Amino acid sequence: MIKLGKKRSNFGRWVDKQKDINKLELERASNLSRMTISKLCSDPDYRPRFSTVIKINQGLKKLGKNMDLNDFFY
Repeated sequence: MIKLGKKRSNFGRWVDKQKDINKLELERASNLSRMTISKLCSDPDYRPRFSTVIKINQGLKKLGKNMDLNDFFY
C-alpha cells in the first residue's frame, strides 16, 4: 500500500486525532514558534530540549489535555 501525505511523528498523529485542538492553538498556548511545533509534529527523529517539552506540557494543560509527554519524546 502506498502512503500519501506528509511524514508525521507520534506526537503529530496524536495532535491530528484531537478534535478540540490544532497546531495554531498549541502554538499560542505553549508560547513556541510555528516552526518548532511543525518540527515536533513532522520529524520522528527530532528530540526537543527539556525546556521545549515543559512548554508543550504547559500549553496542553492550558488547552485541557493532561498527558505524559515521555511517551512521545523520550
